[in-house]
Amino acid sequence: QVQLVESGGGLVQAGGSLRLSCAASGRTVSVYVMGWFRQAPGKEREFVTYAWWIGGATYYADSVKGRFTFSRDNAKNTAYLQMNSLKPEDTAVYYCATTQYGNRLYTRGSAYEYWGQGTQVTVSP
Repeated sequence: QVQLVESGGGLVQAGGSLRLSCAASGRTVSVYVMGWFRQAPGKEREFVTYAWWIGGATYYADSVKGRFTFSRDNAKNTAYLQMNSLKPEDTAVYYCATTQYGNRLYTRGSAYEYWGQGTQVTVSP
């Protein structure tokens, strides 16, 4: 099992920045891919970004490309989501998720077995 804990959410004005953290514990050696998703009130969960845990390419949703950056510190078993130039439409609960399996469509939430509890990001106009 892998446990995930997000932190770093908060209230920020449009144009501002936040950095979310996702600390993994437990059987972290099994983590293959980590993703970030978000869910706004009344909307479906939305893919944000994913990357292979040991390194390699990172993939972003078009809505955040150029503004958000996924990074990781494998020694600390922690991933980060740096969010710049935030917009009110970025307001959502942000979740990190992991999977130990390959050959999945990682832009879909169903690809992941483990999820954090989420952290609220609110961007004011």
